[in-house]
Amino acid sequence: MTDFDDAIALTSAADDTYRGSLSDEWSIGEAVNGGLLMALSTVAVVDAVPEHHPHPLTWSGVFLSPAVPGEVTVAPTVLRTGRTMSTAEVIVRQGDSERFRALVTMGDVSSHAEPVRKHSPMPTFPDAEHCVSASEAPPSALTKSGLLHRFDMRLDPATVGWALGDPSGMGEIRGWIRFADGREPDPLSLLTFLDAFPPVAFDVGSVGWVPTIEFTGYVRAVPAAGWLAIRLRTSTVTGNLLEEDAEVWDSTGRLVAQSRQLASARFAA
Repeated sequence: MTDFDDAIALTSAADDTYRGSLSDEWSIGEAVNGGLLMALSTVAVVDAVPEHHPHPLTWSGVFLSPAVPGEVTVAPTVLRTGRTMSTAEVIVRQGDSERFRALVTMGDVSSHAEPVRKHSPMPTFPDAEHCVSASEAPPSALTKSGLLHRFDMRLDPATVGWALGDPSGMGEIRGWIRFADGREPDPLSLLTFLDAFPPVAFDVGSVGWVPTIEFTGYVRAVPAAGWLAIRLRTSTVTGNLLEEDAEVWDSTGRLVAQSRQLASARFAA
């Protein structure tokens, strides 16, 4: 078992729900990473739908409260099963608190991946060896974020000014990512990678926690082994709300996942 597989492991219960355990090793501050929760919830859906629909194609959910370390209950309900896709609702709770609910569409992503008629090309930026490692963050940041230890994360030097107190205002963060323990990416883990990078809100001057309100992600292909390249962008910031668009390319340069989320951010007066 890898760190990721251990973190998303579930056991079935008699009431058609599943039980898991959340660890602060996947936390940012006091909250467990939303990307991990998305993958964990999808594990229950995989078990509920037919075997020939093994991959998440879309995941769209509303986050209602932050998840914390401890036991979690996952309740999937299959809404429709078709020839090529199945759709389910999934609700995640901790005790009496509902953390989020989502609609997940499952299928065989490989059957929808060809031919590629149009795609978003991977941006050009330095390779991983010439990017800034998240392990170089101040010790205080590493102590407060178990999540940073789960990934090998390298940021494009041109997009890390925010970490030095000098955000560019352009609203873009780029870089490379892979699991720290060497686990290779797959369609399920792409949901976690989509929400693993520092929020793009930091590059437009946001301070503190940036909670996700709504998230929609798409898995477009089975990723090749190796590094994943990620680009986050935002184009509209109004009041304390902004959208964050993420794109993920695999080591061959193929676009393998996309997402858009609405997030709430705080800005210095």
